[in-house]
Amino acid sequence: MLEQYLSIKKDNPGAILFFRLGDFYEMFNDDALIGSKELELTLTSRDAGKDNRVPMCGVPYHAASSYIGRLVEKGYKVAICEQVEDPREAKGLVKREVVRVVTPGTFAEGSAFEGQNGYIACIYVGKEAYGFAFADISTGEFFTTQIEGANCAGILADELYRITPLEIITAPRQTAWLKESGIFDRLPGIYRDETAERFFQYDNARNELLEQFGVVSLEGFGCSEWPLAITASGALLSYLRETQKHAIPQILKLSSYQTSKYMYLDSSTRRNLELTRTLREGDYQGSLLWVLDATVTPMGRRLIRKWVEQPLINQAEICKRHAAVEALATDNQARGDLRMALDGVYDLERLAGRIAAASANARDLNALQLTLSRLPSVISILGGFNSATLSAICQRINPLVEVVSAITQAIVEDPPVAIKEGGLIKPGFSKALDELRTVAVGAKEWLGTFEAAEKERTGIKSLKVGFNQVFGYYIEVTNPNLHLVPADYTRKQTLANCERFVTSDLKKYEDIILGSDEKGALLEYELFVKLRETISGFTSIMQENAQALAEMDVLSAFAETAVRNNYVRPELVTGGELFYKDGRHPVVEKMSDAGSFVANDLYLDLKDNRIMIVTGPNMAGKSTFLRQTALIVLLSQIGSFVPASYARLAIVDRIFTRVGASDDLATGQSTFMVEMNELANILNHAGKNSLLILDEIGRGTSTYDGLSIAWAVIEYLQDPENIGAKTLFATHYHELTELEGRLPGIKNVQVSVSKHGEDIVFLRKIVPGGADRSYGIEVARLAGLPAAVLERAREILVDLERTAADELSMVVRKTGTSVASAVAADSENAKPVQQLALFQPTPEPLAAELARLDLSRLTPLEALTLLHEWQHRYSKLNSEPNSKSNSEATASNKVAAAATSQKIAEVAATSEGEERNG
Repeated sequence: MLEQYLSIKKDNPGAILFFRLGDFYEMFNDDALIGSKELELTLTSRDAGKDNRVPMCGVPYHAASSYIGRLVEKGYKVAICEQVEDPREAKGLVKREVVRVVTPGTFAEGSAFEGQNGYIACIYVGKEAYGFAFADISTGEFFTTQIEGANCAGILADELYRITPLEIITAPRQTAWLKESGIFDRLPGIYRDETAERFFQYDNARNELLEQFGVVSLEGFGCSEWPLAITASGALLSYLRETQKHAIPQILKLSSYQTSKYMYLDSSTRRNLELTRTLREGDYQGSLLWVLDATVTPMGRRLIRKWVEQPLINQAEICKRHAAVEALATDNQARGDLRMALDGVYDLERLAGRIAAASANARDLNALQLTLSRLPSVISILGGFNSATLSAICQRINPLVEVVSAITQAIVEDPPVAIKEGGLIKPGFSKALDELRTVAVGAKEWLGTFEAAEKERTGIKSLKVGFNQVFGYYIEVTNPNLHLVPADYTRKQTLANCERFVTSDLKKYEDIILGSDEKGALLEYELFVKLRETISGFTSIMQENAQALAEMDVLSAFAETAVRNNYVRPELVTGGELFYKDGRHPVVEKMSDAGSFVANDLYLDLKDNRIMIVTGPNMAGKSTFLRQTALIVLLSQIGSFVPASYARLAIVDRIFTRVGASDDLATGQSTFMVEMNELANILNHAGKNSLLILDEIGRGTSTYDGLSIAWAVIEYLQDPENIGAKTLFATHYHELTELEGRLPGIKNVQVSVSKHGEDIVFLRKIVPGGADRSYGIEVARLAGLPAAVLERAREILVDLERTAADELSMVVRKTGTSVASAVAADSENAKPVQQLALFQPTPEPLAAELARLDLSRLTPLEALTLLHEWQHRYSKLNSEPNSKSNSEATASNKVAAAATSQKIAEVAATSEGEERNG
């Protein structure tokens, strides 16, 4: 047996071999070591001859699916080796062979991915182009595209991030290049595998597709002019055939698509907008999908995720979705009835997949019957809506009454999971089966009569008739009664407290019962398989039903969310305008106390309001305002209503975000380098119909470098000859507000703040104008920084604001529209002034004292006393040895002190005059 194992293992070197031995799958040697560790199994050993023992562990065959799932989740490949002949009929060693190889992308069992797809993808590289295909074998979905152009690698990487496949297949000669290209960088944990080079030969790939779909041309699939897409698709299908050891009947069509037909969202934008998971923790709760997903079916949960990740740019298609949502939202009763009808629907897509793949059991058929039984009610409810889109969906639904009838007549209400052990088929469905059952029932009734008669005949009141799989039927007699056993009893088994016997009559009826049961179970299996094969002929209709139900579910979920959260239908316009009134961030609003979210307005166009520079304190709501704008646009283009009291929106073809940053340790990139890479991607690929969300550009480097870059970026963006895109630009570089009026299309807005002494209140309201400070120290105080740090920060801030900031403002006024270059040129002279208060010995903090001084409340005597004190302190300072930097600082403070002394003298003189007049 071990020789057989080693021979099969040799043919499957990269997989953990699950070797069927009776009721267990066993693992040996290194596989056993891995299995015992990863699955927490007891490691034993088996005799291998010549005093050798091999490591061994195993799992019960009926629970194997969960163990296989755990292994593939950890990135292992598992080969399932079955006994392919009846052990009772085998001559010598039972014949075994691998019937399936399970990989992360081909594991279709379980409910781990109920709300999302489990894709397996394939990439084929051409000259400045890629073929890309991906499939979900549990649902039968199969997609392909060909990506071309200068940014094809970036688009492919973004597509991979969008679908997040469980497994990626590549050609052996292209694997190293793809890895070095960085395409996989955003998905470092994805399982990757190579398959045979012959699968990637164009003719082989094309023939594979033609055979799969039974056609002579691929024109009907829309990919006949995409040789790279055909190669990737055919290679993927060949890989699936090879691992599954049979055809893939649940894949009935190939859906071609073009990335240019959908809104482009790069991986950074998807992360920053937190579409399906949060940026920090990667959680579902707190994402946009968490707010939107009110679906009630598994198919709907998968489809709403696809729609969120792939917004439309075709205005007519978007309007169809909006109209359907409006019809559903305005009829609460009918919408509630529809959602209640859908709520009892099982995963029709995956049920159809299992039936087509001949892996469905009797419980799956009952789930199908219950699902199809709800369709007439769904059709009736849909007929009451005045919506062309809903009517079109309704017409696609086929309730398959013949399938419902066949399952109802054949399958018992609560069948077992196993399909080869009987108990599946209802009485009356098969005459032959009923006869076998009658014989078995009669024989089992005889057993009861036989037991009573033997008790009477032998006088053994504790005598009983039992059964087990090894010894069959037996008569059990306890040890104290063994002297009463008749001579016609034949001993079969001895236990500690009793012995077991048989008689010729008992053996005769055992043969009748077991023969009837075995024949009955075999007949039930044959009847079940025939019924399943009949139903599999309706796979395409079931898949179409599943898609229609999913679309209804998503549209009704949009309507439900709109009603619950007071969303409105956006008006779609041409001309590039983005306008909303009382807009809210959908996620922040849901996580806030009722009514506490502060709504804001926005207006952008392609003329005088192209770029909005947003200033204001940290924590005041700038980033929320930026993100909510992007999400409102995205919600509109997936067909949802939007969180606002009114919205008039043009179609946006791309959304780019540059929001926050962190070091990319995996690639050795600093925060600033990550920021610049993302910014370069935006500037190189944005167009006039794009929406740009730029938050804190340039903050990862020095002040002058950062301001120069930020300024230059705005100049570049506002020029229609370059990009001219609608842009929200949040910044703490208040000097940038000088651009309003100097460059066309730029408007300043700020987040309003109320300040009372040292306390600040964030009003969260966006108002016209530019902020003149960021309240960073006040925010630091709210965060709990030590008082000494805050006091020192105030002292430094006063000095910097009077020197570096003043000089920078002078640069701005002098240079007009070419500020970026002027700031850079002036930075050499400005840098020492900026660093003075931060890094050099600092004199008495008179600037801070002067800033806090209320001159209007000083009496003449108090003013003179202050002057005397400061004169004394400066005299002492001048008498000490000091460096050049101390001298410069002293001179600077003397100028400030002299100016303030003059002011104090004026106040003193005024006060004396008032006293004399009084």
